[in-house]
Amino acid sequence: MQTLRDLPALRAAILALRRDGKSVALVPTMGALHDGHMALVEEGRRRAKHVVVSIFVNPRQFGPNEDLDAYPRREATDAHMLQEAGVDILWAPTVDVMYPAGFSTNISLSGVTEGLDGAARPGHFDGVATVVTKLFNQVQPDVALFGEKDYQQLTVIRQMVIDLNLPVEIVGLPTQRAEDGLALSSRNTYLTEEERKQALALPRALGEAKRQMEKGASVDSALAKAIAMLANHGFDPIDYVTLCDAATLEPMTVLDRPARLLGAAKMGGTRLIDNIAVDPA
Repeated sequence: MQTLRDLPALRAAILALRRDGKSVALVPTMGALHDGHMALVEEGRRRAKHVVVSIFVNPRQFGPNEDLDAYPRREATDAHMLQEAGVDILWAPTVDVMYPAGFSTNISLSGVTEGLDGAARPGHFDGVATVVTKLFNQVQPDVALFGEKDYQQLTVIRQMVIDLNLPVEIVGLPTQRAEDGLALSSRNTYLTEEERKQALALPRALGEAKRQMEKGASVDSALAKAIAMLANHGFDPIDYVTLCDAATLEPMTVLDRPARLLGAAKMGGTRLIDNIAVDPA
């Protein structure tokens, strides 16, 4: 596995991988890798001859009071995991490489970015869209893989690819979970032992709300019970628990088409997100 940090070296390495028409998959990450990331790598190996993984903690998607400085960084461990998994290139640029002096471009979407985390984290998806577009231009992959845990992010990237006519297939993989049901996340390392136990209320509340709605309970009542369950288990603040159209993320008050139930809330100092598919009867 090559670990590369400058753009000319990356472009030369990608050109070499593409000899004889061989395909390339990209798995964009911010590092602190876990089994969810490695599932993306494994799927990338199934879909392309070569796999590139990027590790870049993107400052443009963090708000002024968020955890940019504290975000876990462990490149040596991550690199070992990726090498064991058969990754061809680890693309690990510095901030100066990604955003050189004078950088002044911002990619902003409307619609799918306006609610949920778009409302709770102003500017977040501008940062995501900008860095992902740069990664696509740098690596020029045939396919890029993302987890459904960040469902709004996945929806934003799909919309951006359509709007900008980017020649890359976007693949979303189901959320990877620990044995007890908590969605895998690099930020789970922030949780204390007791917070980790209490955090299970998030997937459980979403699961119970899904069951109620699919059995005919009103959306409003199911959401209210889920919010109450989170509050009772110490989540504060609760940013949202919302049912949305699975494709457009428009809020829904009646379960009459494929939907996604999404939640975000803080346990102690750790903000957790999760989501689950909900289908009409």
